[in-house]
Amino acid sequence: MDGIFLQQLVNGLTLGSVYGLIAIGYTMVYGIIGMINFAHGEVYMISAYLAAISLALLAYFGIESFPLLMLGTLLFTVVVTGVYGFTIERIAYKPLRNSTRLAPLISAIGISLILQNYAQLSQGARQQGVPTLLEGAWRVDIGSGFVQLTYTKIFILVAAFVGMGLLTYVIKYTKLGRMCRATQQDRKMASILGINTDRVISYVFVIGAVMAALAGVLITMNYGTFDFYAGFIIGIKAFTAAVLGGIGSLPGAMLGGIILGISESLFSGMINSDYKDVFSFSLLVIILIFRPQGLLGRPLVAKV
Repeated sequence: MDGIFLQQLVNGLTLGSVYGLIAIGYTMVYGIIGMINFAHGEVYMISAYLAAISLALLAYFGIESFPLLMLGTLLFTVVVTGVYGFTIERIAYKPLRNSTRLAPLISAIGISLILQNYAQLSQGARQQGVPTLLEGAWRVDIGSGFVQLTYTKIFILVAAFVGMGLLTYVIKYTKLGRMCRATQQDRKMASILGINTDRVISYVFVIGAVMAALAGVLITMNYGTFDFYAGFIIGIKAFTAAVLGGIGSLPGAMLGGIILGISESLFSGMINSDYKDVFSFSLLVIILIFRPQGLLGRPLVAKV
């Protein structure tokens, strides 16, 4: 039982770290403009296709080294997905910035459906897949069982936390990060002080898309399969992780993703995989009842 528990804990930590990366996109956009980008899940889905296309191109040109494959795939996927994020902001959000709050929401849902159908028509409705790129595993015997940590999972964990660490550094210690924080606190005052808030909002969408691209590459490596509908399911779960951790909080997004991933994995492996989503969302409801702002969110203050 100890071996099963620890194995599911490792699986959940791997899954949760990727949920956290996607949740960052939701929480950053909400923190800056106070709205949810419901096309963000489809940005992740596009990045999965881009990762597979990149791997195929690199293999076609004879590149077989894992470090070179990963470097090329990450660069290609991050750059192109960032362009998608920038385009979504320009098309779905910027023209509606001074309209009612519902208009950008509906526009984002429309972009989500467009991206789904675009992927289906251009790549086909069937599941796509990539081969295992990193073979081997690290196995530890524990009592009557064992824990197996594949090299792929180790790479995913390291890449996810390095990505989160780099983003934290950018937000805390760079000029771009200071502009993002100023825009989040008071967009009108930031604009008066000379910050181009429109450009900052575009940067935030690009950063969110880059995090989704990293997640797309990592999940594609881990599971090996994806389709045009993959963004909807994982997008809902990443949004749940952002709310669980405290929407608007970067550490909260990562924490919420890890909690969601671990709870799903433990319930699936030790009780019943058919009801793992029921358990995860029930956990969300229970936590929000006692802490409506999420685990690391700011306390809610009633307006007088």
